[in-house]
Amino acid sequence: MTQPLGPVMLDLEGPSLGATEARLLREPAVGGVILFARNVENAAQVSRLCAEIRRQRPELLIAIDQEGGRVQRIRQGVTRLPPMARLGERFVDSPQEGASLAKDAGWLLGMEMAACGLDITFAPVLDVDCGLSSVIGDRSFGSDPQAVAILGEAFVMGLHEAGMAAVGKHFPGHGGVAADSHVALPVDERPLAELKAHDLVPFTHLAGQLDGVMPAHVIYPDFDARPAGFSPSWLGMLRESLGFKGCIFSDDLSMRGAHEAGGPIERAEAALSAGCDMLLVCNDRDAAREVVAAYAGQQTRRPAKLRYGRARPELEALVALNRWRRTHARLEALADGGVDS
Repeated sequence: MTQPLGPVMLDLEGPSLGATEARLLREPAVGGVILFARNVENAAQVSRLCAEIRRQRPELLIAIDQEGGRVQRIRQGVTRLPPMARLGERFVDSPQEGASLAKDAGWLLGMEMAACGLDITFAPVLDVDCGLSSVIGDRSFGSDPQAVAILGEAFVMGLHEAGMAAVGKHFPGHGGVAADSHVALPVDERPLAELKAHDLVPFTHLAGQLDGVMPAHVIYPDFDARPAGFSPSWLGMLRESLGFKGCIFSDDLSMRGAHEAGGPIERAEAALSAGCDMLLVCNDRDAAREVVAAYAGQQTRRPAKLRYGRARPELEALVALNRWRRTHARLEALADGGVDS
């Protein structure tokens, strides 16, 4: 039976685990760790760091944002991934080739992250690019909701082939607002019917295939005055209308877009009450300690199902696989701005 975890996922200060952080990870409310660029030197060092974390708590989930393009925390020792928009462009030219490459990209990413010791990479981005959001932009597969759904599905299939969970973000869609929820609270004024016909298409299509979903710190006032990650209405739609049964991760509760709910405890309570299973509290150690102390007795089961369950591949052994060599070459060519062959 899957062991429950605490509901808090927190971050680390640097590329190794200090004694104070090790004690914090042993707190029962902690269920996971997310790595940022400051925690990363190269793939081999990440593998050692993950091993350090697991010596403290073997059951902890270890996650990272490794999407490609701008959002790629590990840059040395793994494939340089292009922004997902490049795969969308391939899809426009040749839908079959584009979808095949997206599947291979998901597989390669999953294999490499598993080899680095990680359980989750927060991908794919399922936001539809409306030409407004600089924080999304080329992180999206494109501006056509159906294409985003098809490419997202192929990417998820690839992750699953590698044995890695797929976490779609940012429900119900961050692509229609110009403001960045890291530093502001965006408001998307579009009618719910328009959101359903456009931004929600990829999430609706993939709800039964995703293992996790991360909601957006965005308000959609035509449906609810609260940000989606604090909204029982939005997360209820995800569960009930879309039929999603996986894990809901809050986006980072220290982001400016989350401050609408109040202090750290109020934000945590708002996210849990809305339906989130795991709370990300990052880049604010005092807030993390406050939330960890407040939820010392709480456990959650859904996130534990996302733990990588296979024998981990060795990075050095991946080069022997034809599929890895072929996909690596194509993705690095696209990352360099060239045309893959």
